[in-house]
Amino acid sequence: MRLPSRFICLLATLLLFSQHLLAQQPVTNGVEMADKLRADGKIWVVVAVIAAVFTGIIVYLVRLDRQIAKLEDEVKDKKKQFSL
Repeated sequence: MRLPSRFICLLATLLLFSQHLLAQQPVTNGVEMADKLRADGKIWVVVAVIAAVFTGIIVYLVRLDRQIAKLEDEVKDKKKQFSL
């Protein structure tokens, strides 16, 4: 089924208008939530949680890489055994 070009143009126009309607107004006073957290001294809790999450992801990826390397070595050894 081929769509008529008028329908495609109308759809593109409506999509462009909807992007304009959903745009946010510029922030003039900064981010209120960050200012409140900074004023209460809780911004460091947020930073610590983000750091812990990233550290966990990095540790997970390093362990996964080691396990995959170990499995690759086992596969290479098996291939050498069967090729002889």
